[in-house]
Amino acid sequence: MPFRTRSAYAFLAPYLLVFATFWVWPIINSFLISFQNTRINPWKYSFQANWGRLFYDPAFYNALYNTLIILVIQVPVMIALATVMAVMLNSPLLKARPLFRFAFFAPVVVGEVAYAAVFRLMFSLDFGIINKLISAVGLSPVSWFDNANAAMALIILAVTWRWAGYNAIIILAGLQSIPEDVYEAATLDRVSKIQQFFHITLPLLKPIILFCVVLSVIGTMQLFTEPFLITNRGGPGGGTETLGLLLYRQGFTSLNFGYASAIAYTMAALAVAISLLNLWVGRDPK
Repeated sequence: MPFRTRSAYAFLAPYLLVFATFWVWPIINSFLISFQNTRINPWKYSFQANWGRLFYDPAFYNALYNTLIILVIQVPVMIALATVMAVMLNSPLLKARPLFRFAFFAPVVVGEVAYAAVFRLMFSLDFGIINKLISAVGLSPVSWFDNANAAMALIILAVTWRWAGYNAIIILAGLQSIPEDVYEAATLDRVSKIQQFFHITLPLLKPIILFCVVLSVIGTMQLFTEPFLITNRGGPGGGTETLGLLLYRQGFTSLNFGYASAIAYTMAALAVAISLLNLWVGRDPK
């Protein structure tokens, strides 16, 4: 091996050692733990204790159902909203565009505990501003934290509020990479702005939108903060419990590390499968 190559690997060695110790080995070890019954001492190999349990555990199916509901409803709504926001932010008619870009991106940098507390206050049954506005138009207040459907809607609303601006900034970067010549030629051909959006902007933005969809799918499969903090650990009655919350409950509350590892790898496999499906559906026809 040439001296320069050995020197390069010598400089990389500390990073590679840390990476292998704190990233690669935990991934491998957690996979091995998923095949062990960790409810006994000492731990013993048992495929049925963890992987077999997934097929008949109602808590797993409930968490999977809730996660997929959020995925199917929230992700398309958020991506559509982010696309509209990006188009508005890219408009030359908009004044103070940097200020609006910061405002839309700001929810991402807000502390999770702080924004969860604000949402709980806003949607409180007794003194929340949302129920005050609902009552002001003559409707009955909604018990957001005692009704499973209302709590799920609240989770979807919170996640959309937090991440729509983030995706809008990514899509905005894609918008700004589209040459102006394309729109000028379309304008000369008397193509309306709406037709330009659907026949020029969206097709050229498809790779960026797919990227945002994949990121959103991965994030939704790991969703934990909102159901844990806003709806009090997946309440009411597990109505908003997600796979990420179930993993936490099994691993850190019940100390069932083997089953938690099996759930974690199931989440990863589902995220990869759904992401690949999105990429396949969004591929360019040949």
